Amino acid sequence: MAMNGFNVSNSNVKTKRKFYPNLKVKKFFIPEENRWITLKVSTSAIRTITKNGITPVITKFLKKGYI
Repeated sequence: MAMNGFNVSNSNVKTKRKFYPNLKVKKFFIPEENRWITLKVSTSAIRTITKNGITPVITKFLKKGYI
């Protein structure tokens, strides 16, 4: 989801712009199912998956209703 904001020039003229999330398409291996999945995730989500592991993150997201 994009966030709104302004570009501010040197003369303090403000023009509308959008801030887009930093999304990447990444493949993850699920060892329990012995298969690869492709997800479009933000870079912060990639860091979370790297830290906690793909299986706990997927179960947490399923409980919260994100996927």
